[in-house]
Amino acid sequence: MPDYLLTTSPQMAKRHARHSRFQWYGRIAIGISISFMLLMFAAIFARGTGAFQKTMIAVDVEFTESVIDPNGSRAEMDLKQGNYKPLILSGLQKVVPGVTERKDRNNLYKLVSGGAAFDLGERVAANPDMIGTNQRVWIAASSEVDLYVKGKVDVESDEAIRRLKDQDIAWINMLQDEGRVKKKFNRVFFTSGDSRAPEMAGILSAALGSFFSLLVCFLIAFPLGILTAVYLEEYAKKNRLTNLIEVNINNLAAVPSIVFGLLGLAVFLNFFNLPRSTPLVGGMVLALMTLPTIIIASRSILRSIPQSTRDAAMGLGASKTQTTFHHVVPLAMPGMLTGTILGMARALGETAPLLMIGMVAFIVDIPKGVTDVATSLPVQIFLWADSPEKGFVELTSAAIIVLLVFLILMNLFAVYLRRRLERRW
Repeated sequence: MPDYLLTTSPQMAKRHARHSRFQWYGRIAIGISISFMLLMFAAIFARGTGAFQKTMIAVDVEFTESVIDPNGSRAEMDLKQGNYKPLILSGLQKVVPGVTERKDRNNLYKLVSGGAAFDLGERVAANPDMIGTNQRVWIAASSEVDLYVKGKVDVESDEAIRRLKDQDIAWINMLQDEGRVKKKFNRVFFTSGDSRAPEMAGILSAALGSFFSLLVCFLIAFPLGILTAVYLEEYAKKNRLTNLIEVNINNLAAVPSIVFGLLGLAVFLNFFNLPRSTPLVGGMVLALMTLPTIIIASRSILRSIPQSTRDAAMGLGASKTQTTFHHVVPLAMPGMLTGTILGMARALGETAPLLMIGMVAFIVDIPKGVTDVATSLPVQIFLWADSPEKGFVELTSAAIIVLLVFLILMNLFAVYLRRRLERRW
């Protein structure tokens, strides 16, 4: 065997060993990353899935007209504002006899949601024929009862540190023995706005606030970002000014999002006096934050279009504008849409810039347009996570699950568009 082969074989073995070690380092790093991601998802789902169900208590309510509507007007507002608390309490006392003291009556009523009377008023206003009848009505339980039924209350702990006392637990067990306690799908979580009571709180107001903000963001950022990228890549001359613009666009893409919130606060709210805490201003701030990402992604896609496409179009007599907008931009559009969707997905999860423009208020009403006061889903998660109520822990994780689903769907849609519409050269 030649001498040079004998001298190089140990070196080749070392190179192969280093190469093999590097591959294993990469596999281990990927494995650790996936493990942490799965651990995070498991923790969120374990805490949040319970919020998609709520505990209901069956109460036999006698809808006495003299209590509900003393004037007998049957007006919708009067029926909604009727005094339903004694009717609910009377129904509970029929199942749990011997509750006569005022303190015990108040504790018994606390087994149901604080919004139970309001909910019952809504039902009676929708169906006034209920007045004068005796019906079994399923009413939402309080968050403490809900957690107990789901097995998330440590009954072995000291009663002094529990909000749910032993007497309350005995009453709940009595109701369960009577078949008056059940769990059902938590429709309120998806159809109502925020509430001080966890069992009555929902994400619809925040979800619509995010939708309207993203709509405004898309309507502003997409055309401006695409046209800016087309101009810089296809029309602008390469000089110091364009180089300065490119450097600033690249720098803006790395600016912390809260800086855009401060800009929105100073310009849109303080200078232009636009309405505070609205999706209109939120969308404009998110558009400023998303623009650099869309411009950079669009320019990268435009550069990937072969020069032969431009030469062929102009060789057949097309003008510069016709070549750009009839041939180059349509070919680049799938990639531009992908970059836009990814930028919008980032905007969907932003909280800091929206906090700066006031979209952190307690919002109960459902927004109907971009000028209505609203909050956003990430901000709603922030507010619930900061709440001392234990019932909001489940809601926080459930809202995170919903947000993650939207983010995953947006990313999958971007991948689908790219694979479905792109052309390979």
